[in-house]
Amino acid sequence: MSTPTGYFEDMYARSSDPWSFATRWYDARKHALTADSLTRRRYRSGFEPGCSTGMLTARLAERCDRLLSVDAVPAAVATAAQHLAAFPHVTVRAASMPADWPDETFDLIVLSELGYYFDDHDLTTLIDRAVGSLEPGGDLVAVHWRRPVDEHARPGDEVHARIAAAPGLARQARHEEPDFLLEVYTRTPPEAFSVAQREGLA
Repeated sequence: MSTPTGYFEDMYARSSDPWSFATRWYDARKHALTADSLTRRRYRSGFEPGCSTGMLTARLAERCDRLLSVDAVPAAVATAAQHLAAFPHVTVRAASMPADWPDETFDLIVLSELGYYFDDHDLTTLIDRAVGSLEPGGDLVAVHWRRPVDEHARPGDEVHARIAAAPGLARQARHEEPDFLLEVYTRTPPEAFSVAQREGLA
């Protein structure tokens, strides 16, 4: 089964920032790398499921005209909304993935530290809905912790292997470290062009 919502609710009941995103250099660096990996200067509409306290969201907000970020835990949503109050184009609301996937399309979807919490069925549904709602030429970003965690249904590398096997995606970037894996995929068709190709440099 997928990790129960109660697990996350207990985490946020003990701390408003249970993973220390606001203070830990590891996460600040990883969030910066995630934002810097985006292949476009600007996105029309982004979606970030599992936004937690909104630390990565703030970086994504600077690159999106509109950004929808959701989390299953109301306490996390409240913290994120407070953190993102300076960004009126960001909407933060409660939603459980993948059941509450929004009925709209995006040119940026970010799956950060999310996929390994789902069982086989829910992960398949999550990936299918992500690809299905990603506009042609849009980017899907995935970044996941690679080391074993008891509450995870699978390692992060397996999540990325499942994404890589999904039809309609072309990998544009891959950043690999012992701790986490970061990849960017573009929805095809049309043909996926690199950043240099878009700039007329290749």
